[in-house]
Amino acid sequence: MSDISTILANLRRPRLLIRAARHGLQDYRRDRDLKRLIDASTPPSPETAFKRLFHAEEQAEETRRRGDAGYSIARHVDLLIAMLAEARLLRPATGA
Repeated sequence: MSDISTILANLRRPRLLIRAARHGLQDYRRDRDLKRLIDASTPPSPETAFKRLFHAEEQAEETRRRGDAGYSIARHVDLLIAMLAEARLLRPATGA
């Protein structure tokens, strides 16, 4: 998990999901969205948030691949939006 850029570069998701997530970045609000997505009463550090989001997104992807009726495309896109936004917060700190 140390190289966030590599993780994101190796993420293989349908193009439409990624495009939707990139489009939604402008509306991302940490205080509101992290509370809902990872059940955080206060926003954790960007690194901690990214790790938790990554885990939740992997679960959403597995649910999507299985064709499970419980899959929520809206939640999946929201998780991807949050991951991209948190990665942006980490870039200045990691020099990427």
